[in-house]
Amino acid sequence: QVQLVESGGGLVQPGGSLRLSCAASTTIFSIGVMGWYRQAPGKQRELAAVISSGGTTTYADSVKDRFTVSRDNAKNTVVLQMDSLKPEDTAVYYCYANYRNYGHWGRGTQVTVSS
Repeated sequence: QVQLVESGGGLVQPGGSLRLSCAASTTIFSIGVMGWYRQAPGKQRELAAVISSGGTTTYADSVKDRFTVSRDNAKNTVVLQMDSLKPEDTAVYYCYANYRNYGHWGRGTQVTVSS
């Protein structure tokens, strides 16, 4: 199975930036869809940003124009660049990959936006 390991979470002030990375245990070129979901306390997990192997991106309306998802195929990594962070972005962020028609999840990394 594909293992997904997130990194880059932490505490950041409102208006700040944070960069999350997700490293896959296999060549991500073969992963059709990969990206990030997030779940805030007491809320349902939601799609934040995903990217297809062809470069097509999908963003939640709440993060569009602030977050950017990209692939680095050479490093088998998907990156989520988060700018202009808001307190409501506070959540556990989970890396997601659709590989061979199965969904795979990382363990999650905590992002806290607070002054």
